Amino acid sequence: MNKLKLKLLAGALLLGAFGSAADARADILHLKLATEITPASAELVTAAISRAERDGSSFLLITLNTRGGLESSMREMVETILASKVPVVIFVAPGGARAASAGFVILLSSDVAAMAPGTGTGAAHPVMSDGRDLDKTMNEKVVNDASAFVRSLAEGRKRDPQAAESTIRTSDSFTERQALEKHLIDIVAKDEADLISQLDGRTVKRFDGDEVVLHTAGEKLVDFTPSLRQRLLIALADPRIAFILFALGGLCVYFEFQHPGAVVPGVVGALAVVLALYGFHMLPINLTGVLLIGVAIVLFVLEAKVQGFGILGLGGIVAAVIGCLILVDVGWDHELRLPLSLVLAVVLPFAVILIFMLRLAFHARHAKVTTGAPGMIGLLGIAQTPISPEGMIFVRGELWKARSTMSIAKGEGVRVISLHGLTLDVEAENDTATAPREASAIDG
Repeated sequence: MNKLKLKLLAGALLLGAFGSAADARADILHLKLATEITPASAELVTAAISRAERDGSSFLLITLNTRGGLESSMREMVETILASKVPVVIFVAPGGARAASAGFVILLSSDVAAMAPGTGTGAAHPVMSDGRDLDKTMNEKVVNDASAFVRSLAEGRKRDPQAAESTIRTSDSFTERQALEKHLIDIVAKDEADLISQLDGRTVKRFDGDEVVLHTAGEKLVDFTPSLRQRLLIALADPRIAFILFALGGLCVYFEFQHPGAVVPGVVGALAVVLALYGFHMLPINLTGVLLIGVAIVLFVLEAKVQGFGILGLGGIVAAVIGCLILVDVGWDHELRLPLSLVLAVVLPFAVILIFMLRLAFHARHAKVTTGAPGMIGLLGIAQTPISPEGMIFVRGELWKARSTMSIAKGEGVRVISLHGLTLDVEAENDTATAPREASAIDG
């Protein structure tokens, strides 16, 4: 009994040791963020800051590489960084990376801003969701609001507010050396190890005025690993992926409706559409874009039904392309809008396939039935016996019992007008030449 207790105690201690190792405290928590700024990436930053606060980490290091993103997600990330209980260090790396547009504002909000050689930042001028400049009045309002926001961040972080504001008003961009000279960043470092070395003993002044001295010598750097759910959200929050999933899923679902029982297209299509809708749910969707896509589908249906000689189909393609281009209302910048090349690559094949499948469906709906009992109506045959009022006829390679309200002589052509059980109602058909040849052969 005592041995059993000792074994159980040893097992519990072993499990506790493994649990501690799996949830090891991070002296420096490291998050790699190489994606557009979306609600999914904002959630990832929030989770990383919560983990760093729970572990009591010296600071959170975010290695950033982004071309921009959504204003709402950018502001959420900035608010989270400013409210963080642990310092947040943002490092634009590796060489060739950038913190453009919304990424520049996030970099500006960090406790310590750093860049690697060969990186860039800036160009945060707001534009419309389709990439065009705003009209004069709206441009003035949005630019003034954005300028005030970045100026406030720069002044709170003791960085150059004029240089920061120039990224908004004149879309200025800076290399890592230019950003350092203009006091937009604090450090230029080769990599994370070099950055951590330079941070050792550095006094960091928080946004609320508190000062923290970083002691990084000998501290452990632990990577923050996103959960499966977070990785899925990041993928689905990419409008390009959501757009492709929705188009393919829609075609698969339509194919399943046209061919019930195929199963696989229906299952795959339903999953793809649901995932796409969840991805779009995380993005600001422009209602006008949705309406234009709806109009495009209606025009595709009409083109297939009334054969508009391509005019309706062309109108549908134009409506679909414009609707897709303005579908995601990004507001702050245009980096998340669907690229024209992708829209054309999806819309054109989608339109051709949908119109083709609809035409097949409409044609099949109005085509004469050629199988089963309904397919017998209108067929021509040959009377094998006199019909008065009943007899036998040969039709469609088979002998059938037939009846008629008129007398029909043997060998005379007949036409089937109705079917009652296994008896055919027929009438005389004078044009015997149109009767099946095999009937004449049997009649001999």
